[in-house]
Amino acid sequence: MSGTTGTGLPGSPTTLFDHALRLHQLVPDEPLPRDGYPFPGDALHRRRGPKAPKDRHLAGKDIALILDTHFARASARPSELADVFHDVYIPIHHNEHIAAAAARVDTERARQTGRWLVRYGTDRCSVTVGLALLAVVGTADDIPLIQTIGLLSDRFGPLAAHAFERQTGGVEALLWLAERVTGWGRVYVVEALCRLDDPAARPWLLRRACDGDFLNGYFAGKVATVARLHEALAELDTDSEMVDHIGRLLHLMSDCGGMGLTLAHYPHSRVVLEAHARHVGLLSPTMERYFTIAVLTQHLTTEPSEAAGCTGAQQEALRATYLEVLDREEWTQAARAGIAADDNRMRWLADHRAPQLRLRAFPDREPGAEE
Repeated sequence: MSGTTGTGLPGSPTTLFDHALRLHQLVPDEPLPRDGYPFPGDALHRRRGPKAPKDRHLAGKDIALILDTHFARASARPSELADVFHDVYIPIHHNEHIAAAAARVDTERARQTGRWLVRYGTDRCSVTVGLALLAVVGTADDIPLIQTIGLLSDRFGPLAAHAFERQTGGVEALLWLAERVTGWGRVYVVEALCRLDDPAARPWLLRRACDGDFLNGYFAGKVATVARLHEALAELDTDSEMVDHIGRLLHLMSDCGGMGLTLAHYPHSRVVLEAHARHVGLLSPTMERYFTIAVLTQHLTTEPSEAAGCTGAQQEALRATYLEVLDREEWTQAARAGIAADDNRMRWLADHRAPQLRLRAFPDREPGAEE
């Protein structure tokens, strides 16, 4: 993917677009280190910025007024907006007031203004407003521009995702971005893919949506539902990537109360758990696999059966299947090797596992005791 090109004056401040593009070129297939922080111009934001209005419906009205005043002058240039938003609250999600301001002016002028602010803005405030305009009036030609700035996903992920939801070709653009963002940015992008519910996205959702971050709990249940997970279980015989991803989904859904859909409320929990339990034991042990099924076994041991969408007998059968895998010699040795290497997942299991599990890999000891 290539970004829109452009040049600045020698010695001029770095644009956020150039900052994102430079970092992306260093890791073209991965999320930016630290989500791209610190941004150029961060010194302007060391003090706390304007607070959101108490009436959330008023958020964005100040920005719309600035835009209306700007657009009322036919000769006004986009560059005149570069430094005018510092003293107003800037929402990072789609905002109806900003969208209305974009609708009150010629579409092409709103589009060119948004493009200039995103491409040449040296400050997060102006770039956010520019992206908000493109989220309303952008076209397919703006996809590379929005993808690049969207890599700074903690700040710009919500508007980038919204922009792609309304565009032809948006699913492909979202999938490209989803592979290269994590944390909150991944939440925004994956939730947009789930809202679109496009069959083209289901293979990726089934295998790659969850990257293991705790925040994945906000969308794990949505992914399982939209990707028709329970209908795809026949593919597990030949798809180890999908087995591992299902393990991540189940792990997240076992402990995401207050965030997203839990196993207790997912209608296909039992079927998916049984399929995962059957297939994970056919694979070689890895640290992730051991950790995942140990955590699921702990859930099946310490929580009531309805928390996993099972009857008591089904819960006990699942627990026994998982325990049999964990107690195999090669799995036990893999876990002990992880402890010796100070793998944080194995360390957590050693310190916090449920006493009822009595896993062979871990010597009995008091929680929190040193190795």
